[in-house]
Amino acid sequence: MASCLRLFRFLIAVTLLAAGLSPASAIESVRVPLDARAIDLTKAIESYNSEGDRLLVSTAAGADGIVRRIEVRAREEGTHPSWIVFALTNDTGEQIERLIVAPHFRLVGSGVIWPDLGASRISAITASQGFPPERDESADADVFRLTLDPGTTVTYVAELRTPNLPQINLWQPDAYKDKMTSLALYKGIVIGVAGLLALFLTIVFVVKGAVIFPAAAALAWTVLAYVCIDFGFWGKIFGTDGQSDRIWRAGAETVLAGTLLVFLFAYLNLNRWHVRASHVVTVWLLFLAALVGLAVYDPPVAAGVARISLATIAAVGFILVLYLATHGYDRAVMLIPTWFLLLVWIVAAAFAVTGALTNDLVSPALIGGLVLIVMLIGFTIMQNAFIGGGLGQGAVSDSERKALALTGSGDIIFDWDVSSDRVYVSPEIEVQLGLARGALEGPASTWLDVLHPSERDRYRACLDTMLEQRRGRINQDFRLRAADSQPFWFRLKARPVLGPDGEVLRIVGTLNDITETKISEERLLHDAIHDNLTGLANRELFLDRLKAALAFAESDDKIRPAVMSIDIDRFKQVNEAIGLSAGDSIILALARRLGRILKPQDTLARLSGDHFVALVVSEYDDDQIMALANMARRVASTPVTFSDREIPLTASFGLALYDPQSREQPEDMLKDAEIAMRHGKRLGGNRIEIFRPSMRTLRSDKFGLAADLRRALDRGEMKLFFQPIVRLEDRTVAGFETLLRWDHPRHGRLAPSEFLDVADDPGLVIDLGVFALERTGRELAAWQRALDVDPPIFASVNISSPQMMRHDLLQDVKGVLNRCVVSRGTLKLEFTESLVMENPEYATQMLTRIRDLGAGLSLDDFGTGYSSLTYLQRFPFDTIKIDRSFVRQSGNGSRPAILRSLVTLAHDLGMEVIAEGAEAEADAIELYQLGCEYAQGFAFGHPISAAEARKLVGAAIAA
Repeated sequence: MASCLRLFRFLIAVTLLAAGLSPASAIESVRVPLDARAIDLTKAIESYNSEGDRLLVSTAAGADGIVRRIEVRAREEGTHPSWIVFALTNDTGEQIERLIVAPHFRLVGSGVIWPDLGASRISAITASQGFPPERDESADADVFRLTLDPGTTVTYVAELRTPNLPQINLWQPDAYKDKMTSLALYKGIVIGVAGLLALFLTIVFVVKGAVIFPAAAALAWTVLAYVCIDFGFWGKIFGTDGQSDRIWRAGAETVLAGTLLVFLFAYLNLNRWHVRASHVVTVWLLFLAALVGLAVYDPPVAAGVARISLATIAAVGFILVLYLATHGYDRAVMLIPTWFLLLVWIVAAAFAVTGALTNDLVSPALIGGLVLIVMLIGFTIMQNAFIGGGLGQGAVSDSERKALALTGSGDIIFDWDVSSDRVYVSPEIEVQLGLARGALEGPASTWLDVLHPSERDRYRACLDTMLEQRRGRINQDFRLRAADSQPFWFRLKARPVLGPDGEVLRIVGTLNDITETKISEERLLHDAIHDNLTGLANRELFLDRLKAALAFAESDDKIRPAVMSIDIDRFKQVNEAIGLSAGDSIILALARRLGRILKPQDTLARLSGDHFVALVVSEYDDDQIMALANMARRVASTPVTFSDREIPLTASFGLALYDPQSREQPEDMLKDAEIAMRHGKRLGGNRIEIFRPSMRTLRSDKFGLAADLRRALDRGEMKLFFQPIVRLEDRTVAGFETLLRWDHPRHGRLAPSEFLDVADDPGLVIDLGVFALERTGRELAAWQRALDVDPPIFASVNISSPQMMRHDLLQDVKGVLNRCVVSRGTLKLEFTESLVMENPEYATQMLTRIRDLGAGLSLDDFGTGYSSLTYLQRFPFDTIKIDRSFVRQSGNGSRPAILRSLVTLAHDLGMEVIAEGAEAEADAIELYQLGCEYAQGFAFGHPISAAEARKLVGAAIAA
């Protein structure tokens, strides 16, 4: 039996060879869901280049799993067409009707050299079973209607008219109809706008005979022709076929390049800059004219050269525009935005024709963008056409100049005719205030009704003084009330006009709206003495009020001010567990709770992160003050609910009571309360401690930690942790920031902010920095040996001020790079903005030498300092880290407006951007849309150990 089967297979192969057919292997079928509007079949087809007029195809396996073979013959015998094969499966219980659509022309992916200018793609389609697809009439694409029976798998073989098939889709009939209807509407609008624009510029050319107008009109008509050809409107008018469309398209692209060159030459008047410019343009135009003739015989070659020529004209033109603009040529300055948009359009078109942009909306969008650019060109030349006139060409008097200057400034005119006691003001102020026309005109006393009550006397005094002195100037700010009682600030600048007898005839001046300036000043004053998160008083305002309370206490025995220092216990651990946003919410909740139990005469202030302080002057008895403190402790110990999660809290309280005999200064009393609070924290927290002088003699944690810190490195208590830095484009781990942690035997794990400020020896800080640099280099080298990725993973180390200011930093970095083999620039040294600006000249030299050694440079906390852009350009940083304060959303859910500017500035300086403080997926998405390359924060994980970092990057490194 087996021998018979082998013989049968041999006979089949011989038969196939005799017939000259080459069997094709079975293909994978594409499932067609009922709700799918469109399916892209371009990647699901198999292509064949037949050597004859027949093709033998293996069908896709049906529901029974059987693979069959079908033979397909070409429409014309003796031809050698190309073929495509695809299979569709209907696994539903309903009959499905679909359209197979292969567009004739597709700008996307058409190419630059010998571009595909469009043609009819499919001659016929043969089905393995059922009825063959029927062709629907369409001028833009080959459209075939097919029907899939329930539970069937059908293989389709399509005979192609051209060797390549740019795109083939399977559409729902209604969805395709809707798409074509919407596209037809869009095409009609664009063609209408382009036509009106071309007609308008032609009319302007007739009215104004300057050479730039026929050049602009020719460009507009060429764009209109190109739009009509691309949208298929040309074929509907003239009845052209596919081959003719290729010639028209190639010719239109060539003429478009020529008219753009003519416009650039005419607008910039290039022959006045150099005589050879005319020769170059003439030769270029002759070459393009020859291309128009070539388009008749070989459209792809002509179109390819035209596309290269168009890109060259745009690039060279932009360079010319910038050059002439820097040399004071006003026309070039006005053309910069439009030509920049043209350059952007050229780049987008290049991405489209090379296949980098593949969306179906790219081609219509590019056509609309081209029409928009021509519209902007029209606006630009209109500015040149109608500027000038009598005032621009002739001489004007000094009074006319002043009148023109006043009109240009936008200020409001104030004119008081003293003899008739009538005030005239520009109507703009009455519109702004919502008053009836003429409400502010009349006697000067009319203004008293709209002036703020506290400023009426000053208004009267200014006018009376001017009348009495007959000289001087008014420069005063007043508030005027609108119809809805809203106040507006205005600055009145006026001077008297004297008559022949020396008496004041008029007082004339201007009113300038300065409401926004006043609001900004008030906001700045408020922010200067208030906390920006809670709105509570800050340290300066608190000390000022404490000073006043102590002064009152010296004159009134009943006043006994008390200071209560409040600090949340273990708040840093809470922040690390739930994130900074939740931590801010806790701070706000605690501020509201404490504010409710205090009386109006008391003051609650926020001194730092979780440190509050209260000035109590409403209670006179020590027992009452202690009762208030106990109430505050109970309020602070109430759990806070955040996102359906209950967060327990405790706080430590320190009380400094007033002592009439001590004559303490405000700073001393505040320090006493803080000493008592810290004493309570050492005793476990969640308690109230009243300051006693003996507490000053107790050894504080600061000195104890300083002594333990000196021995921490020798005992191996210092550990390195790594916070992931994620590449936003593909969400892969790009690197880590190294964070130092101290595993203290009594206090547990401490962050640098908790122990670096107690390091009184700069040498100790340097030793910790060298330890972090050495360990990071070793870990990074191990990662890169185990991971062969491009670009390689990186790690960044924070550099402190003592390290920066010593020349041994270069030797430390050089030694680490010699001992640890890492890729150049991947061991990054982070310097804060404030650190490098302490000594910019020294920092520039030091950073340059560090970069030459092979280390990367990162600017940390970017945007929080006051660095000069001049120095930023000189610093050789390759990476900028934007501080979390700019990433965090504001109260209305939006990002600070400066964030986008910081990202743009960093890119303009040639640096990559890492955004800190990404706490949610929404943050990551928005940061990527703003252009940030990297981000770090709780959205991508907390700081992890070295072993966990190895697992995260997938590096099989021995511990």
